[in-house]
Amino acid sequence: MTDPSIPDTTREAQTPDSSANPMALPSVSEVAKMIDHSLLRPELTTERFQAGCELAARYGTASVCVRPSDVVLAAAVLAGTGVLVGTVVGFPHGSTTTAIKVAETRELIATGAQEIDMVLHIGRLRSGNTTYVRDDIAAVVAAAQGHTVKVILENAYLDRDQKILGCQLAEMAGAHFVKTSTGFAGSGATVEDITLMRATVSDHVQVKAAGGVRSLDTLLTLVAAGATRFGATATATILDDLSARHLGS
Repeated sequence: MTDPSIPDTTREAQTPDSSANPMALPSVSEVAKMIDHSLLRPELTTERFQAGCELAARYGTASVCVRPSDVVLAAAVLAGTGVLVGTVVGFPHGSTTTAIKVAETRELIATGAQEIDMVLHIGRLRSGNTTYVRDDIAAVVAAAQGHTVKVILENAYLDRDQKILGCQLAEMAGAHFVKTSTGFAGSGATVEDITLMRATVSDHVQVKAAGGVRSLDTLLTLVAAGATRFGATATATILDDLSARHLGS
């Protein structure tokens, strides 16, 4: 089965080769509920977008993560399927004003979004402006009215200390997840970053890997490092591989 969305252009996540023991494999449904099926490419047509939503419903993913203008359509297509509608705020650079991020969040929640993936202000984080970054995130968390907020750090642009600081500020601001990447920068999720992020935040904050998660072995390696949610366009490839391994065990 072919994923109708268009793959991101980042390299596959940097993970060692893994050969999962079939007896230890999670179920297909368990892995599906770790995936936010990504439908964010700017060139995605309405037809291909709708096919992507139908794919997510067929596999029973945790959510679809869609462009803001597609929230209403996604909510209509996915009604009653159990697949959540997620969307992005301040995407992909994080440099819009806090007021605009808040307005985006309020409108998107009102029109059917159930999860928000926001990009923190990368330049302000790199500049050490901790108050701005924390307050920017906190404003979006408040505007989301209790809905899940995932904070994208865009690790490709950060050094180790900045990654730690970004995670700490996201937790202080009340975010539910910290996330590696938009999928539009030069690199995506790595084992090293997931391990670092998991060690930095408290147990009640989860870690989402995105950017280059294109295979089952990559996903399972990142699960072992501490990720619990994944942004992926290769959803069908990952889940079909898992199903085949179960059948062959």
